[in-house]
Amino acid sequence: MAASGSAPTTEPSNVTATAQSSAVPKDADQQRALTARTGPISPAGDGDSNPTWLYNGRTPGPELRVAESDVLRVDLTNRLPDPTTIHWHGVPLANPMDGVPNVTQAPVEPDGSFTYTFEAAPAGTYFYHSHVGLQLDRHLIGPLIVEEESPHVAFDRDIVVLFNDHLTSAPRPESKWSTGGGDGMGGGGMSGGGMSGDGMGRNQMGGGMSAASRPDYAGLLANGRLPSNPPEFTVEKGERLRVRFINASGATTFGVGVGGHPLNITHADGRPVEPVATDSFAFGPGERYDAVVEATNPGVWAIEAQSVDGDESPASVTLRYEGTTGDPRGPSFDGSQLEYGDLRAVESTEGLQGSPDRTFDVTLSAGRDPGTWLIDGQRFPDADPLQVSAGEHVRLRMRNRSPVVHPMHLHGHFFRVGDAFKDTVMVPGHIGRVTIDFLADNPGEWLFHCHNIYHLDGGMARIIEYAD
Repeated sequence: MAASGSAPTTEPSNVTATAQSSAVPKDADQQRALTARTGPISPAGDGDSNPTWLYNGRTPGPELRVAESDVLRVDLTNRLPDPTTIHWHGVPLANPMDGVPNVTQAPVEPDGSFTYTFEAAPAGTYFYHSHVGLQLDRHLIGPLIVEEESPHVAFDRDIVVLFNDHLTSAPRPESKWSTGGGDGMGGGGMSGGGMSGDGMGRNQMGGGMSAASRPDYAGLLANGRLPSNPPEFTVEKGERLRVRFINASGATTFGVGVGGHPLNITHADGRPVEPVATDSFAFGPGERYDAVVEATNPGVWAIEAQSVDGDESPASVTLRYEGTTGDPRGPSFDGSQLEYGDLRAVESTEGLQGSPDRTFDVTLSAGRDPGTWLIDGQRFPDADPLQVSAGEHVRLRMRNRSPVVHPMHLHGHFFRVGDAFKDTVMVPGHIGRVTIDFLADNPGEWLFHCHNIYHLDGGMARIIEYAD
């Protein structure tokens, strides 16, 4: 449990969000151990289980919570039948610790081990997951929370709500279950946007159309549980609850709301933003939002996460006020919806204003064969790197020529999108356009890819490579 937050301050900092030192720290302040192994899970809580791959025998994996600037050492032991790694999603750490197989490290072989050591900075809501093949969709995920010393918003305690999707068998490449590149699976009740045109757009959660490439999931999970067995948190009237929302799914864009309560968004992908009130938001795989919920409406309420592109029952978390009984009431999703354009960074964006030193125009598209996904017509790993030089202001202009949304994630850096800093952003289908800017301040070879793992597996990735 976090300490209470300080009084809100929303004056921009003079410091632009930057990466930490590119050197791997030698001495650790905190040490943890993670073992990846096969084990049973019972997300319905009924005793029925199916085997999957887990960190420390649980899903999600254990919460790793440390103070900002602590040096964290994590010893990974691989008891799986296949090689694996751990990626520390969103943390701008030194390149050798990034966990990308055959890019930043050799995969950890069965019965092998690897030690990750990095400075936990800046503060924020992150998560960790395997970066080998489709292993993320086997439940190799867990939250990483880096607590700030002086929060810019007030709260009494925080909780972590991690959403993901659930398969009862091993994940298969999209080519095994898709009928055509980009045709997708499932229909749409809600549509997941992000941006449209060259400007800021809406995270649409009603109307429109959005296809998605995703398997036929058995269900949607909140903190490892199906909606028939939701996790429950007791709240006191008057308390301010900071909820750290993490989309750790393999392929699901979620629309999220809380019954009977508005959400005050305070962080986007771990970076602080000026608080903005909304009734709901959508986020794609890899994205995170922190929101303060003020407990002023006693009763039993549900946090619900609906699939934007599927028909599974919503993932659910129960918020129960002390002394109340009854079934939870969910959100209506008919109120205000968060837009990327609503987000304003607390940190200064001054270093990424003006004309860039280098610009890349990239096109996202489906290949000819089912399950193939391309950037500028090339399928990773047989794709040219995007070369940058240290200190450059780099601009990436993305155009999506496929019919499906792509949550694009940049390793090792935060980027400016609109007036906020993030590390993952949804690029809508049907010629959706998104522009991001980042400072090349963390030398190495960094993966830039779609965080729908089936698109990544199908080739939608490039390396951002620093020139010597």
